[in-house]
Order: sequence, then C-alpha cells, then structure tokens
Amino acid sequence: MSDIRVAAIVGSLRADSLNRKIAEALRDQAPAGVTVDIVEGLAEVPFYNEDLDGEAGAPEAAANLRAQVADADRVLVVTPEYNGTMPAVLNNAIDWLSRPYGAGALVGKPFAVIGATPTPYGGKWAHDDARRSAGIAGAKVVADIEVSQSALEGDILADEQVLGRLKGAVEALAAHSEA
Repeated sequence: MSDIRVAAIVGSLRADSLNRKIAEALRDQAPAGVTVDIVEGLAEVPFYNEDLDGEAGAPEAAANLRAQVADADRVLVVTPEYNGTMPAVLNNAIDWLSRPYGAGALVGKPFAVIGATPTPYGGKWAHDDARRSAGIAGAKVVADIEVSQSALEGDILADEQVLGRLKGAVEALAAHSEA
C-alpha cells in the first residue's frame, strides 16, 4: 500500500463520542502508506435541499464536505446507531455527497462502515443502511468489511482484539482494488 488517503466520516457530532475516538485511534495508528483524514464540519452542513444546491453552488460547509471526500481514495464511515438506523448527520452527508446525481464525490470510491454503539448489535442496522445508501449514491461498497461492535461491556478502545479488528478494517479498505 502506498499513498492511500481514507476520508473518515464520523456519524456522531458529540465531542466525547466513542466513534470519534475510534476514528482518531485509526488515524493515529494508520498503517504505513495510509493516511486517515477525519472529515470535519458536518455540524455546519445544512440539511440537503436542492434549492440550496443550485447554479450558484453548494453552501460552503457542503462544498467542503464534498472536497474532503473527493480528495480521498477511500471512504470509511465510523458511526453509532440511533433508533435502529444511521444518524441524521450521516444520512445528510451521504445526501450531499450523492449530488450531482451520477457524479457525486462518492461515485466509484471504495466505501466501508464500522463502528460501535451501546446495544447488543453494535450498530449493525445503521451500518447496513449506510452501506445501502452509499451504494445507491455510487460508492463501491466493500461488503466484506464489517465491524459492528457492541460497547455494552468495557472499554473497547482498551481491548486489543477489538482494536485489531478495527485496524484490520482500515487495512482491508486501503488494500481494496478500485477495479
């Protein structure tokens, strides 16, 4: 692997979010030749509205989101689950990244979803929804990368086995061929 840039989109806005901490750990421990950049500014991106995304261009926060993802080689979503689905901030980000239809920033990008949530299922439904939505938006969803970690018991960031699976997801995404 050499010079692979991974845009990490965190599906939680909370400053002390476990999923943000996971993304930060993956950024700080990225394999050689891989850079994990956490996409910033999601809280400032307005809800998608085609009226805002007209000839004058997208609002600055949405344009920045698109640029951060467009500049990456791969996309990794790190998200919890809210009420059995993906958080609204993540859904909104995918909506902005899917436009213009057929030419959005996600088109053709290898895409994976991981994360943790304090439920027995670890965010599986949110992860499934994010993969489906990104696939419709044109991303190349990497189906065999799945880490839906329950955070009910203990500190998962101190669990070497869990950290190994999370790091393995980044390695697999970085190694995935776009062809």
